Amino acid sequence: MSEKKPFEIARETLKQLTLRKLAPTPLNYHRIYNEIAGLPNDPPFPAERLRDIAMALPTKTPGQQKQRALLESAVNQLNWEGVKTALMHYGGFSPAATEPTKPGGFPLAGAPRTSAPAVAPETVATTAVITAPALTAEFFAQIARLIEYALPALGTDDERFSEQTQTLIQALRQSEPDAVAVKQMLIQYGHRLSFAAEDQAEIKAMLLKLLQLIIENIGQLSQEDSWLKGQVDALLSVCTPPLTLRRLDDVEQRLKDVIFKQTEAKTRTIQAQEDMRQMLATFIERLSTMSESTGSFHAQMESSAKLIEQAKTIADIAPVLKEVVGAARNMAHDSQAARDELQGMKKQVEATEVELAKLHLELDRVSALARHDPLTGALNRQGLDEAINREVAKVRRHNTPLCVALLDVDDFKKLNDRLGHATGDAALAHLAKVAQEVMRPQDSLARYGGEEFVLLLSDTPLDKGIEAMTRLQRELTKRFFLSGNEKVLITFSAGVAQLAGDETGPSAIKRADQAMYLAKRSGKNRVLGA
Repeated sequence: MSEKKPFEIARETLKQLTLRKLAPTPLNYHRIYNEIAGLPNDPPFPAERLRDIAMALPTKTPGQQKQRALLESAVNQLNWEGVKTALMHYGGFSPAATEPTKPGGFPLAGAPRTSAPAVAPETVATTAVITAPALTAEFFAQIARLIEYALPALGTDDERFSEQTQTLIQALRQSEPDAVAVKQMLIQYGHRLSFAAEDQAEIKAMLLKLLQLIIENIGQLSQEDSWLKGQVDALLSVCTPPLTLRRLDDVEQRLKDVIFKQTEAKTRTIQAQEDMRQMLATFIERLSTMSESTGSFHAQMESSAKLIEQAKTIADIAPVLKEVVGAARNMAHDSQAARDELQGMKKQVEATEVELAKLHLELDRVSALARHDPLTGALNRQGLDEAINREVAKVRRHNTPLCVALLDVDDFKKLNDRLGHATGDAALAHLAKVAQEVMRPQDSLARYGGEEFVLLLSDTPLDKGIEAMTRLQRELTKRFFLSGNEKVLITFSAGVAQLAGDETGPSAIKRADQAMYLAKRSGKNRVLGA
């Protein structure tokens, strides 16, 4: 190496650039500087380019995460050997051992490994050594089980597809599967599977459309029965994708309650109709009897009148008057008995009608529950749609502000995993209870998703809406949720959006959702305005 000092080498480098008429680029300067200083003329280390490559590498597995970290460390140390080793291990190739393969790149089970050049001491600890072939019989059996688990969702209508499935499963479950042959079968099966899945998806979508049409038709035919509206709305709501077993189960339970009340009301209605029929039959019978009695009475009166005309003395008239009085008394008695009987039947029918009206009111109440979430008592998605349409219409009429807030419980999955789903459900019910007690009567609370809630704050500008949500956060810190003897603090992140002049309700909810997401990213337990 030259004994010249660095500043002297730099000066000489600039002089040589001028003498050789070279452009003063970093590459030319670096080459001449190394030449004068007697240093090896290696190309510059592309640290920034390599860092960009490292950042672009996916880290889906712990191994990939580890190798990317090693790559970044090697780049920072300007270590070419470390970069090479990290990239080779990231791709799944170990310099410590290689394996013979079958045609197509699959390792041969039980084949001996060949040794490779030694690795630098500083990289030995990070070397990932493949100790067993990946494509074992157990691996193929797992693929076979995976296919069997998916079969119920694909149906059994296509016989050719079913035969192809069974053939593939048998090939996968052989004691020593042929990897190349299985690979080709999987490729062909994958194409066929995509067609079958598309068919099932279209069938499901079409069945849902037909079901919705049937339910809408029932709703149109039963417009006079207000208690049916809740059932129709609930069924339409649950038939809207995405379908979940929990949503179906919730609506099933609500409809069972409605059906029970509906059956009771039907029984009472039939009884009321029977009572009315009996009353009309009795009334007609009594009218007939009264008509006969009146006819006999008139005939007797005419006969008595003739006898009176023929009578010549008072003694002759007395028996006739006695008969007339007796006939009149009998006529009055029959009329009174008929009136009393009809009055009794009228009271019975009126009592049945009152009871029937009460049952219909109860049906209306139970049917209204179809718009509420059974776990928390808050509105469900159907109830939220109705409420937000009502609030938006109010905003348009009176030009008043409306705030839409969307909150998401923080770390709810961890709470479920640690304390169980039953405790998680109880925590959601606790949050809804506190929210409903803190809210004003004119505000609305709806369960939007698993642990998401939407609040509609009428006559509320954006700053007041943010204050209201912050107030709810403070209230939750005062009212601990108890899981046994353990106090659990429930926090949430929320976004608040004020409805714009021509904005729709769903659009405002979407903006509130975006603000909530930012609140989550900012550290949770926060409220941000959209």
